[in-house]
Amino acid sequence: MNCCQCQGFEQVFSGKCVARELRQYRRKGPGKTTRMLLDALKGDHIRGKTLLDIGGGVGIIQHELLDAGVVRAHAVEASSAYLEVAEAEARKRGYGDRVQFSHGNFVDRAPELPDADIVTLDRVICCYHDMPTLVKLSAARARHLYGLVYPRDTWLTRASFRIMNFGLWLWRNPFRVFVHASDAVDEVVRRSGLERRFYRKTPMWQVVVYERSVAE
Repeated sequence: MNCCQCQGFEQVFSGKCVARELRQYRRKGPGKTTRMLLDALKGDHIRGKTLLDIGGGVGIIQHELLDAGVVRAHAVEASSAYLEVAEAEARKRGYGDRVQFSHGNFVDRAPELPDADIVTLDRVICCYHDMPTLVKLSAARARHLYGLVYPRDTWLTRASFRIMNFGLWLWRNPFRVFVHASDAVDEVVRRSGLERRFYRKTPMWQVVVYERSVAE
């Protein structure tokens, strides 16, 4: 990985942090916004479909959708600690042979990655500086559904992220979090031929699912 953001990501999401997140998932299941996204996707007859999960962390989206009938998944992850845990969890659940894992920056790896029926980015857009490129390349991979969880561009979110970035600066970590304009994200997605079909929000986050028309 040749970007400072991805190098910082390795520092932020290290072994202890990742292990704690996996324990929480095993005890409580997916978090609120991830559940919203999963419920929206599961309501679309996903059995037999394929998944490309970008920045999937411990693999929650992959695990849950494989359980729900997705036939194959491809996970792209910038954190080696996340990737190791997600792969081990997939083997433990008995479908390690149905998930392919790629380590690195999705934007760099995109040309070599296949299209999928479903593409997901759960709290990933906020971790990448070049939103237009990330969204354009990932949306282009979605044959049917494109699911996002990303921050709302409100004063509360922006203030919270400024505090987080200040802490990262103090720790001398190059990783930063970003609040990209919602209208700008939506515009890039729609230019890729997708239309919004589901939207929910919490005070800080928004959950959106787009669909590619049959004509596409």
